[in-house]
Amino acid sequence: MDDPAPGRTAPLHLLRLFFLLGCTSFGGPVAHIGYFREAFVARRKWFSEAAYADIVALAQFLPGPASSQVGMAIGLARGGLLGMVAAWVGFTAPSALLMGLFAYGVVEYGDLMGGGWLVGLKAAAAAVVAQALIGMAKTLAPDGPRAGIAVAGLAAVAGVSHYLGAPVWAQVGAILLGGVLGLILCRPGGASDEGDGGLTIRVSRGGALTALALFALLLAAPPLLALGPALDLADRFYRAGALVFGGGHVVLPLLEAEMVQGGLVARDAFLAGYGAAQAVPGPLFTFATYLGGAAEGWSGALIATAAIFLPSMLLTYGALPFWADLRRFPAMRRALTGVNAAVVGLLAAAFADPVLTSIIDRPLAVPLAAVCFVAVAIWRAPPWAVVIAAALTGAALL
Repeated sequence: MDDPAPGRTAPLHLLRLFFLLGCTSFGGPVAHIGYFREAFVARRKWFSEAAYADIVALAQFLPGPASSQVGMAIGLARGGLLGMVAAWVGFTAPSALLMGLFAYGVVEYGDLMGGGWLVGLKAAAAAVVAQALIGMAKTLAPDGPRAGIAVAGLAAVAGVSHYLGAPVWAQVGAILLGGVLGLILCRPGGASDEGDGGLTIRVSRGGALTALALFALLLAAPPLLALGPALDLADRFYRAGALVFGGGHVVLPLLEAEMVQGGLVARDAFLAGYGAAQAVPGPLFTFATYLGGAAEGWSGALIATAAIFLPSMLLTYGALPFWADLRRFPAMRRALTGVNAAVVGLLAAAFADPVLTSIIDRPLAVPLAAVCFVAVAIWRAPPWAVVIAAALTGAALL
């Protein structure tokens, strides 16, 4: 079914299209971007290749989940603000529902948390994070200056965590350090200096500035407003969603600091949810749905889901009208290059602790993690299949 009018699509139609994508989009952010291209560039001809590349470049530039931001930008370009919300709801709902149900099962049947299936999930999570770490290092830290920034980010987080117990500001500080070092050490990189490729932007500059101001206000204000469990939970997830550069896996250390170090979710439950998140379609950020549900039930799941995606929505809405000008500043692109390198160090720190430390004392878990890594990295098996197989193997053998 084609869109109702050339250049414009009804929000309900966008909701249906993105819901179908949310039910079938396995494989992570890069695969999601490929699915979107097939659906909206190749099949429906809604965008030129250049316009779609511009959307992807913006999503890579902004903090937050890249594939979800591409979907938001597509919805915004085709259906305005309601279209953006419809695209996000459609793409996110299937994964969020599954992760919410998993959280319910963990809360209701907590006596199973020590079972072998959990060890299998943690082994699969270790394999997926290791693959992400290697891939991101090749892409984001391939030379001396960027590799050095990655090591600096790892050292900063590990050092602070060793003495102060992994406060969330350690990750934020590493990101800021990466931006400063990027300005000094890196060459301009990122988006090209080409035009916008014909991308239609349906946002006034006044509306965009309002969205950006609201983003900054919410980032600064929640610590002053966190007077109850709901506001405190929203603060934790909003902050994580606002400060994540480099894709879904990089949210792991921020959420670990907020939820595990903050005492809201046990470490085993945290890693079980992260492993389960690999087995569902749609955005990895719905890991937040699981964490919110594990901490505060279904209300917590809804709050966490809305809060972690809200920064992306505000930034996408606010940045689109200025993107063509902003991406031409070399200093901005150098800083972003440094930030992207620093997040490799963040992910390396998260891989060491809590991911690797959670399985290192279980002799059979380490070989299982190695097999899972070979399956996803060498055999190219789908992560969801590897996660399910690892959980079943763990239940049978561990």
